[in-house]
Amino acid sequence: MLPIEEIFAPLRAFLAERTTAILIAPPGAGKTTGVPLALLDEAWLAGQKIVMLEPRRLAARAAAMRMAEVLGEPVGQTVGYRVRGDSRVSKQTRIEVVTEGVFSRLIVDDPTLEGMGCVIFDEFHERSLDADLGLAFARDSQSVLRDDLRILVMSATLDGERVRSVLPDAEVFHSLGRAFPVTTHYTGRDQTLRLEEDVAKVVARVAARLTPERAETMLVFLPGQGEIHRVATLLAEKGLPPFIEVHKLYGAMEAKDQTRVLAKNAPGTPRIVLATAIAETSLTLDKVSMVVDSGVARLGRFDAARGVVRMVTERVSKAAADQRRGRAGRTQAGDCYRLWDEENDRSLIPFARPEILDTDLSRLVLDLRLWGAKSTDGLALLDHPPKAALHEAEKLLRGLDILDAKGEVTPHGRLVGRLPMSPRLGHMLLLAARDGLSDQGAALAVLLSENGLGGKATDLDLRLEGLSKERSPKVAQARQLAQTWARLAGQLVRDLPKDAAYAQSAVKSVHALLAECFPERVAKARGKAGEFVMANGRGVYVDEHDPLARAPYIAVGDLGGGAGRDRVLLGAALSEAEVLSLFADRLEKRTVLERFNGRYRALAQVRFGELILSSQPLPAVPPELLIEAEAEEIRTKGLKVLKFSENAESLRARVNFLHAQDPTWPDLSDEALLSGLADWLGPYAAGRPLLSLTASDVYQALLGRLDYDQQRALDTLAPEHWRMPTGSNIRIDYGAEGGPRLEVRVQELYGVTQHPVVGPQRTPLTLALLSPAHRPIQITKNLPAFWDGSWAEVRSDMKGRYPRHVWPENPRDADPTTRAKPRGT
Repeated sequence: MLPIEEIFAPLRAFLAERTTAILIAPPGAGKTTGVPLALLDEAWLAGQKIVMLEPRRLAARAAAMRMAEVLGEPVGQTVGYRVRGDSRVSKQTRIEVVTEGVFSRLIVDDPTLEGMGCVIFDEFHERSLDADLGLAFARDSQSVLRDDLRILVMSATLDGERVRSVLPDAEVFHSLGRAFPVTTHYTGRDQTLRLEEDVAKVVARVAARLTPERAETMLVFLPGQGEIHRVATLLAEKGLPPFIEVHKLYGAMEAKDQTRVLAKNAPGTPRIVLATAIAETSLTLDKVSMVVDSGVARLGRFDAARGVVRMVTERVSKAAADQRRGRAGRTQAGDCYRLWDEENDRSLIPFARPEILDTDLSRLVLDLRLWGAKSTDGLALLDHPPKAALHEAEKLLRGLDILDAKGEVTPHGRLVGRLPMSPRLGHMLLLAARDGLSDQGAALAVLLSENGLGGKATDLDLRLEGLSKERSPKVAQARQLAQTWARLAGQLVRDLPKDAAYAQSAVKSVHALLAECFPERVAKARGKAGEFVMANGRGVYVDEHDPLARAPYIAVGDLGGGAGRDRVLLGAALSEAEVLSLFADRLEKRTVLERFNGRYRALAQVRFGELILSSQPLPAVPPELLIEAEAEEIRTKGLKVLKFSENAESLRARVNFLHAQDPTWPDLSDEALLSGLADWLGPYAAGRPLLSLTASDVYQALLGRLDYDQQRALDTLAPEHWRMPTGSNIRIDYGAEGGPRLEVRVQELYGVTQHPVVGPQRTPLTLALLSPAHRPIQITKNLPAFWDGSWAEVRSDMKGRYPRHVWPENPRDADPTTRAKPRGT
């Protein structure tokens, strides 16, 4: 009896009345193969099928085969599967196991999910983009179109309450399973060894526990295919006992080899299975009693700067580590050997970061539009994608004519949406079909979407040749998939109404198709052989002796990472004529300036993105470009490079004082003047360099920022000088801290009974009162209060210091003066 069977009765009872459930059960409980069979005969499913989603092709095939085995039938009858490039279903199929990407296409094409009574999302904790979006669409369909549709979300390490936050009517079912005890051993990580060497050392040591009598399995988790092959080689060199078989398990393997690994152990033959994260869930390996966990996984992270999904090696999450550990306790007590220290275990993140936050969102955006939504708002998503990433995806789709300027799906985009591939590949394949290159386009699409096909050559021609000559089952399956895609694309193009048919274009070769697929990665040669720069401005390279090293242009299909530049992993040579013809409607013609021998010269350029395809000198520099170039130079160096007279600085301070009180006055701050240099200074240049303008020119240009009425009102509202009762004119400092300031000898203010004010809001001047020797004695913004208050003290002090000057007791009634008393008085 499977542990999961304990919840079959309550789950059936609930789904008989309700439509949405969440099931959490540990690895080995039997949920993947047990639950669909348990629901197969429910009354609400009559005449309909169960569709179960799996994150990987291997898991989908394995689950279908296991359920068919339980029923005693071949795959394709009651239980079938559908994955990319492989399908075993029939009219009798009631349980269909599909990959998450296949379901995304199904529900977008048919939102009603006709003929489907239940959708099961297995291993939902992996949080792939297709699973997240598939659940959101299924929930939307259930809410609007199919209130009878059952949705069941299953996982081993899922935060059930969080999922319930987007499925509030769901019931959470827990199955404790029947996990046997697993002893965890922390071996630490030997940093003096490569990861593969350290893993091989631990595996060789633990392998001493594998005996012919028990024929158990040791499952070893490694990040990728390369590490698996290297560890296998190291184990062979160490000389394991001859009765131990070493097997490999990863996604790019041929299906028959994967099936062989999943078979039961032969009597007397223990096994070591070197696997990627593909073995964490959904797969049943025979008699696993030991797990060796490297603690890392290889994940796809979208690199927006390069426009590619880059594989990165990261530490596993706590949930993934627990999943791996649990594999050792499914059928018996086991052991887990972790290549990290116990204290490091506490620093593992709880769950892996959802793919929707870190991947190319172009397919999501297209699916949203086809679904009738402009955003993810209102959809049952646990995490919504970053808005910046959505914007970049929309920009890409507009560039591929999949969306129009308003963000609506074009007729071309609707056809792209019917192809089971990324929008880039769908766009390219339809162009290929339009131009009679369906077979070449489909072969290219398969090559770009499947790893390990056609060899490792950089040159696309060599890779396609390798693809045509290989005879392995995997390549045969890839060729069959390409033929299917070619037929589908050809049919889509042929079925277009005549008035919407594609016009012939410049796409005449598979090289051009690659360029159309990744236009921002068209690259031009620069510097030494093998060095290129792409249309997005990023540098790339091939080895100096690579067949592509001396091509004038290349189309880049795949890249390998680097800090400042990337290695081209797949590319095709292009001529300049092909680039000009292919992207004729996307070329930009512009005139640019450059410094040459200390002077500017103008060049007429043709550009594609950041690539300069041609550059020809012009006989004269257009005045508007010269002004803008000089303005940029001034912005870089600052206003100090212009000739500002004292009058000009005073004008700026006065106008800025008025602007602060009344925004209708112009802004003459540094920021405003620098941002609009060409507007206010350009007209006074009259063809001359801006830096040659005189102080008088700059002053007149500033004054020109004021209209006629403002120029007339300026001296009234913000006079440059204040005329004293003695007849002297003293400059007002409008840029002073604390507001406009006037420095004046106190004797010149005798007889003044009202404090001087300026500006439309009658702002009091800051009076810096000076002694006869022009030394500060007091600062005030209220002259009458000064006369009434501290004047007496100041008078006493000044009278002692300057006895020959007049210091009246009542300065309001005294005459202002600039002189001392006559001698003898």
